[in-house]
This record gives sequence, structure tokens and C-alpha cells, in this order.
Amino acid sequence: MINCKKSAKLILGTLCAMALAMPTLTSCEHKDLCFDHDVHAPKFDFRVTATYQQEWELNENQKVWASETEWPEKYGMAYDDLRPKVPAGLRMHVFSETGVSDMINMPAQGEIVGLQPGNHQLLFYNNDTEYILFDDMYSFASAKATTRTRTRSTYMGNPFKANNAKGEPTVTMPDMLYGNYNEKYTSERTNETPEMKVTMHPMVFKYLVRYEFSKGLEYVGLVRGALSGMASAVYMHSGRTSSEAATLLYDCSLTPWGAQAIVTSFGVPDWPNALYQPTRGQRSYALNLEVRLKNGKIKNFDFDVTKQVEAQPQGGVIVVKGLEITDKEGWEGGSGFDVNVDGWGEFKDIIIPLK
Repeated sequence: MINCKKSAKLILGTLCAMALAMPTLTSCEHKDLCFDHDVHAPKFDFRVTATYQQEWELNENQKVWASETEWPEKYGMAYDDLRPKVPAGLRMHVFSETGVSDMINMPAQGEIVGLQPGNHQLLFYNNDTEYILFDDMYSFASAKATTRTRTRSTYMGNPFKANNAKGEPTVTMPDMLYGNYNEKYTSERTNETPEMKVTMHPMVFKYLVRYEFSKGLEYVGLVRGALSGMASAVYMHSGRTSSEAATLLYDCSLTPWGAQAIVTSFGVPDWPNALYQPTRGQRSYALNLEVRLKNGKIKNFDFDVTKQVEAQPQGGVIVVKGLEITDKEGWEGGSGFDVNVDGWGEFKDIIIPLK
């Protein structure tokens, strides 16, 4: 007959002995062969350190206002007041050689991020934009930034361009966009955390636009403008603008001397381009100002600003002068119309919502 109690004690003793032997059998005798513990795990991380080129205009042939004392006081602001701010956050868009893409969001100054092993193409851009649309993001080469459609029933096109710029889309101004790109980053095993320094360059620029009146400003109640012929998109991997043009629609502010606007833009189309020749007639750029008079009437002013924009392909100052409202225009049909911020009424712009 089998003694069950004795057999149970024997089995229990054997199991205990095996348990005590386990640490010895599984311990790491050679540290270089052990990758199963956190302290020895290979790192696929790297630290992104981002800085920002806070420039609102980049024109090599234009006067560098920031280095001179000639920035006019009449502009009502300092040159540095136009510099863009550091954004709220940063995004790294990853295109892997396996065909998989990923997006990693981080603080504006960067942080430690991790990637799968292998080769990657990296696009960096700020992730706090409101009006910018990112198109064709399925590939590194095709990725581009555009902006939202904005329509204005009273805008009739660029009168200085063939067919009045018919077919040129009207869009809202882009908000600030910074960008950087890395055509090849190899994620490898390392026991340290390498640093990737990323300089974020501006892809959106500013034009300080001034409409100076010589007569009749007292009759003006509301003002808004348009700048035609500007680039409709910018390619994220190169910073080059598309060849297609668009018209920017924007609101203006009344001043004691006229109207003023700070217009944001990707710059001129197809720039930079070694073959680009700013020859008059190759492209045209036009400035529009629409005013609503206090008597309720609407009047438009149009200006050919091709020379000014050609000299400033990426931001600058555009000035037009000599705008007039006659006494007849100002008083004709006067009915004490109450012009206020909502006074455009049925002529209010329509911004197409994001999809």
C-alpha cells in the first residue's frame, strides 16, 4: 500500500529544491548577453531640441529694417512687434521605410521621443494652427500646407491680370507655420540618448499693408482687403511654395490716415526657384480695398503692386497712396446708416469649415 503522506512530503521537498535552484540557473553571468532587464535595455530614443527662427520677412535684396534705425515710426509699431511667437507645441511626422507613418506631439522646445529601428524621414511643424490644412501627407515628398477657402461675394478679382484672375481661389490667411525636415534618420541601438537639434524655419510671412487716404476718410465706416497672386500652398519637405496662386481675403483696421492690415502669406508662388526671374508680366499681384461708407454704399479700390511684391517675395511692407472719397460719394443717398462691426450684413465673408 502506498503511503500518501510520505509521497506528498517527497514531492513538496523536490519542488522547493527546484525553486531554490531557479535563481542560480537563470542569473546573468555575462552582462553583455543580457537585454531582458530595464537597466541594460537598448535605447531607440533620441532627444529633440527645437529652436525657432522668429522672422516675419526674409528678403535678401530688401533693406534689413531690423539692423537699421530707419524703420518708420509712422508704422505705429516696432519691427520686433511683428515677429512671430514660439508656438504652443511641436509635431514630428514620421515616414518609415516600411511604409508606416506616425505623428508624435511634444512641447514646443522638444522632448525625448522613441522610434522603431530602421530608416525614417521626419517632418517637423507646429501643431497649434487653426486655418492651415495639411494635404497629401501620405508621403514625405508630397506633403504640403494649404489654407481654408474664404468667399466674398463683392470681390471681383484682380483687374490687372488676364481674365481678372478668374479661377484663382480666394482663401483665408494662414496662421503661423514653422517647419523643418530630415530626409534620413536611422534609429539604432545605443546606450545613450542622442540629441537632434532642430531649427524651425518660418513658412508663413507677414506683409504690413498700408492704404493711405488723401481725401474723404471721414466718410468711411468699414474696410477690408484682398491680395491676389500669392502662393496657395507650401511643400513641407523643402519650404518651396507651389506654382498655383490664390487670393488672400482679410479684414483691415481704420487709422487716422487710412486703413492698415497685417497679412500673413506663404509668399509668392514657385519660390525659391533658381530659374525665377521677377520680370514684369510673368506674374501679377494686385491689392484691393473695399470700403463701406457711412451712408451704406460700398466702393472698391484696386492697385497693381507687382513691383512691390516681386521685391519682397517673403514678407515686407506694401504701401498704396492717394485714395479718395469725394464729398458727393460720401453724402449721396446718406441716411445716417449705422456702420458697425456687423455692418457688412449680407456681404459678410464665408469661411468654409474644416472637413
